[in-house]
Amino acid sequence: MGCFQSKTIHLPSPDNDPPPPQPKPDPANDEEFELVPPFKEFDLDELRAATNGFSSELIVSESGEKAPNVVYKGKLEKTRLVAIKRFSKQSWPDPKQFVIEASGVGKLRFKRLVNLIGCCAEGDERLLVAEFMPNDTLSKHLFHWEKQPFPWEMRVRVAYYIAQALDHCSTEKRKIYHDLNAYRVLFDEDGDPRLSSFGLMKNSHDGKSYSTNLAYTPPEFLRTGRVIPESVIYSYGTILLDLLSGKHIPPSHALDLLRGKNLLLLMDSSLEGQYGDDDATQLIDLASKCLQYEAKDRPDIKFIFSAVAPLQKQEVASHVLMGLTKTPVVLPTMLSALGKACVRMDLTAVHDILLKVGYKDEEGAESELSFQEWTQQVQDMLNTKKFGDIAFRDKDYKNAIEYYSKLVSMMSVPSGTVFVRRALSYLMVGQPELALRDAMQAQTHRICSTTEPPSKQRSKTSGAVKRGVTIRAEESMFWPRGTDLQIRASLQLFNKGGGDRAKRRNKQAEPQLL
Repeated sequence: MGCFQSKTIHLPSPDNDPPPPQPKPDPANDEEFELVPPFKEFDLDELRAATNGFSSELIVSESGEKAPNVVYKGKLEKTRLVAIKRFSKQSWPDPKQFVIEASGVGKLRFKRLVNLIGCCAEGDERLLVAEFMPNDTLSKHLFHWEKQPFPWEMRVRVAYYIAQALDHCSTEKRKIYHDLNAYRVLFDEDGDPRLSSFGLMKNSHDGKSYSTNLAYTPPEFLRTGRVIPESVIYSYGTILLDLLSGKHIPPSHALDLLRGKNLLLLMDSSLEGQYGDDDATQLIDLASKCLQYEAKDRPDIKFIFSAVAPLQKQEVASHVLMGLTKTPVVLPTMLSALGKACVRMDLTAVHDILLKVGYKDEEGAESELSFQEWTQQVQDMLNTKKFGDIAFRDKDYKNAIEYYSKLVSMMSVPSGTVFVRRALSYLMVGQPELALRDAMQAQTHRICSTTEPPSKQRSKTSGAVKRGVTIRAEESMFWPRGTDLQIRASLQLFNKGGGDRAKRRNKQAEPQLL
């Protein structure tokens, strides 16, 4: 993992300089600031108590105690969890310079950053204190996953959120980020990716640092030992390579693949069927621009941010995409036929009911197409839906997944019915994790039959969402009442070991419907 630092330093201010001003809240992030305390200087005893005397059991650094600068998990005032970075004694001999550097970073407050909330410079100790992120690093999710590969939608979100964080830092005159890599991207309690604020500060007073692998460092750093804003762009390009390939590929090797048009060799094979070729091509092209040998040939961060933003087509919550549990699922007491089939894990019955229900609860949305200009794009979308429905009817689940995945990427407003049909198809081919994700997405889109006209349903729901009202599952716009939670709960049972049993049961029952 490349590691590099700038030789540039900020000059210390005179002793009579006033303390740095507190950051001005960004109106777009007021909710975030309510939970983030202002930057302060901590007492060493307070941080020692927070880490049980800097216990090795609380080390959360990827390299453990072997890292030159160790990060601990701590607890302040017995309530707030924090990450505490402890520098080596030789890193910052001047305590005043350390506090000035830390205070400068502590001015920043942004929802895409792991915000710095304090520092300590007592005796030989130099420590930084930041928010604690409970859901691991990008490195772990990409390279060391256990249950399921990191989904494509989350990879695009990482690229977008980190570009947004770097753009904000650049706007706040913090254009240098030291050692940007997959370990610097962490995930908060909602599963959203954030950029560590530790990288906004040098690892030592003179900017010199170690490098575990020179193959990943910007070319100009190898020549001059300095980091410039364009170096950050190069490192962002290496992050894109990680996201695309699912592996830590040296940039020189990746560029050889790009020049040889071997794009399939670059892409992570576990992502097959999750992304469109156009989106992947755009990210590959952007990575190639970021990794140009000459710094002057690389784009700036605003160009990168504007290039990645359009790829965010769907806003499904990160914790849903990552399979993180937020709230327990409770089964309704009154179950419909579909709900009962889900509880029994009778996939054959679920398939039969889905065929009978069809899209009749979404006919209002389809009829509105007659008022729009009839374009080839609309025709292509309807043909894709037709082929998906035929495959689903014929129990050709692999092709159903393929067509429904294509349909989801084409639709401006995704269909809840399509998500549920694809969820069942995933279950039938033995992919319960992806099935659960689709079922939860279906609940998010909430399309259900009611006695009101479709246009009135959408207007009513839109108004409720704008007012911040949480719509109960039984009143949501998705199938017969309560079935969204039923199918979601059933799918969670599959993830906990019921899937194989249900698949065996349905395999035996399959001929009865042929």
